[in-house]
Amino acid sequence: MLGGSFWIAFVRNGMGAGLIMAVFFLMDHSRLRKVLLFYFIFWVLAVVFYSFWYLYDIESFIRFAGVLTVPVFGIFGLIISRDPIYVSLYKLALGFYLLSVTVFLGIDISRIWFDGNMWADIVVRLIVIFIILLILYKKVRKKFLAGIDILQDEMDLLSAINVLLSIMVAALMAFWPDSHEFSLYRATRIAVLLFMAGIIQYMVFHLYLHRGREHRYQAEKELLEMNEKLLRCQLEMVKKSEKEMARVRHDIRHHCLLMEEYVRNSEMDMLLSYVRQYREEIESQKIEQICGNKAINGILSVYARRARENNIQVTMHVRIAEEIAVRDIDLVAILANIFENAIHGCVQSSAPEQKITLSIVRKGKKVVMQCSNTCALEVKIRNGLPKSVSGRGLGISSIMKVVSHYNGETDFFAEKGRFMIRVLLNIPSIES
Repeated sequence: MLGGSFWIAFVRNGMGAGLIMAVFFLMDHSRLRKVLLFYFIFWVLAVVFYSFWYLYDIESFIRFAGVLTVPVFGIFGLIISRDPIYVSLYKLALGFYLLSVTVFLGIDISRIWFDGNMWADIVVRLIVIFIILLILYKKVRKKFLAGIDILQDEMDLLSAINVLLSIMVAALMAFWPDSHEFSLYRATRIAVLLFMAGIIQYMVFHLYLHRGREHRYQAEKELLEMNEKLLRCQLEMVKKSEKEMARVRHDIRHHCLLMEEYVRNSEMDMLLSYVRQYREEIESQKIEQICGNKAINGILSVYARRARENNIQVTMHVRIAEEIAVRDIDLVAILANIFENAIHGCVQSSAPEQKITLSIVRKGKKVVMQCSNTCALEVKIRNGLPKSVSGRGLGISSIMKVVSHYNGETDFFAEKGRFMIRVLLNIPSIES
């Protein structure tokens, strides 16, 4: 390090702590004044602690202050951030990496061109920090926040730790507790390592974004294909109904002749019986009306018909408004997958009596869906998700993605040959 008084160290520590916390703040969803107050309080405490440490023992400060930055600011970041732990670890790695770049440029530019002048070091750091934060705010922040959901889907804790370690190996070289004596070889080595670490971080971030987008495009494609399949089934039902009605209209002349004959012969009991049978036949040709919502009614009609074709008893209780603030394609993703899984579970169970019970109810700004069906005894719940002999249930990931979009919840239960799924969606009112 370049030394200096207590206040010089205070300025440097303030810039370093401010940079790491600014990275966390810019890359996090939280924007409340209360959170800003916590950031400011922690910044003051951290700067005062590091500055007094510098005043008390400058040698140990030079050797270990940079390395201890990771756990100190890491704990604060994990507590204050609303993101999962692996996304917070990624932001910690980014902040520490940028701090390493700033310290390296400030110290070594000052040593090479300004004979180690401490004010040159401070000015260079200020310029670098300003450029970094400007680039983060203008170019990176929006893309990062838009991709956090994708990172959550694609990254797990192990992959985040691997990213964290690969990025921080080079950054730690700038703070490793040695004498920090200046040499052109050492400066070149650190510069190359920091550059390579930056490239790795950039490529890893875009790799996860690309993978996540590919998976989402595939999921959207599957939803569109399922929606098309559903529409085709509905069209077939309508065509079949039209054919039946055309047949009934064609035969109405014969029905009228027979009824006239009953009247002419004063056979009123026979006439009433015949009229009753005729009415039942007409009503049986109507498309089943389950609820007023057209999308839900269409989905449930198609899959209920398919279930009954497989000799599965279907019971439905639906109380839902004609319009709700849920996209039709999302309703297809949830209900079609739930019903299709239920049919699949019943068929696989080979039980002599197979049942599906479905309930959809809206309560205020919540929609609660619950489906229970016969299933094989091998179906188990592991880590909160259904597992069968063939693996995870079909369409579960699609259901969970749509539910997360509406900040909802999913629960799965499997016991004694019965499988149950509960879905809760938080939706705004149509008027809002």
